[in-house]
Amino acid sequence: MNQYNYPTTILCGQGALAEFIVRLKSKCHKKMLIVTDQTLVACGLLDPLARLLTDHGISFDLFSEVHPNPVEKDIEKGAAAFTEKGCDSIIAIGGGSPMDAAKAIKILTSHPLPLEQYDDALGGFEKIINPMPALYAIPTTAGTGSEVGRSAVIISRKTGKKSIFFHPGLLPDMAVLEPKLTEGLPPHITAATGMDAFVHCMEAYFSPGFHPIADGIALQGMELVLDWLPEAVKNGRNLDARERMLIAASMGAAAFQKGLGMIHSLAHPLSSRHGLHHGLANALLLPAGAAFLEKAALNQDQSARISRVWSLFEKRQAPSDSLARHCNNFIMELGIQPGLAKQGVSLADLNALADEAFQDPCHQSNMVPVTRDALLSAYKAAM
Repeated sequence: MNQYNYPTTILCGQGALAEFIVRLKSKCHKKMLIVTDQTLVACGLLDPLARLLTDHGISFDLFSEVHPNPVEKDIEKGAAAFTEKGCDSIIAIGGGSPMDAAKAIKILTSHPLPLEQYDDALGGFEKIINPMPALYAIPTTAGTGSEVGRSAVIISRKTGKKSIFFHPGLLPDMAVLEPKLTEGLPPHITAATGMDAFVHCMEAYFSPGFHPIADGIALQGMELVLDWLPEAVKNGRNLDARERMLIAASMGAAAFQKGLGMIHSLAHPLSSRHGLHHGLANALLLPAGAAFLEKAALNQDQSARISRVWSLFEKRQAPSDSLARHCNNFIMELGIQPGLAKQGVSLADLNALADEAFQDPCHQSNMVPVTRDALLSAYKAAM
């Protein structure tokens, strides 16, 4: 097991969960609220954590009413449970949804309703001023990297769209990357979450601005995904592959403090409007996003960045005539079938999706500017 600090303390490797419990014992929390979802409870992934907490005499209660794409009501219920059960700290365990929900619950434990007032797009950052409880994050998927992120994405009751809540105080105090907790993930979830990590890294690397720290992390993260995700999909019991994908996911989240891009703007409405898994949506839009960049008028630095990512693919794939084709070949290797139509999206949906995607702030840090019509064209190309 290794420990990293970026700035969250990260325990990574086999034995990380047991080490976390030892460290948690010394914190002397009165009672912890575990935030998760019903799927995790049903499949038994919560059991190792619950067993260790009980064995070490650490008191906890459970809140598992988190939707796959968390909604505002989930956060209100979770904050109420925190208060009613007399909790003083939070453990988030699961994929990106429980992580995001736990961060938003953290806000409401010490700030008044409604949640929407803390939306970063509405200046909510300035309203998050009160001390908040400790938060610990245990991912059971390798994708979002939310365990080292300072933001939460929640679907607003008023708009039906995803709102972003951002503040350094939302960073988990400790992240626990225990590969054994991900070994039971089915191949299609492993593939989708892994592609989420890849897109985080790629869009961060392509985002304009001078941030060589984020660039270096993004490049290494992409390389880890390309080398280890196919193995994790084929052989889920390979704990080396699982561990490397967990760290790649955390690296993606660390890198995208530099910015994201149009692929995420395209993906977000597919989750809020059609319920698509966020990682799958990113994967399905990745080739179209890459193709848009390759067709744009790029400067020397931008072209060099495209070539650098292209070269990462060519280290492990047959030569191709475009980065977009490499991306398409890679997702197909993982068992992801291209085509939004296969996910129930119709041509009649695309105009509304494009409107919402253009309102999403992620494309503002795209390598080159995008228009609403360019986003619509990308949706059509991905059908």
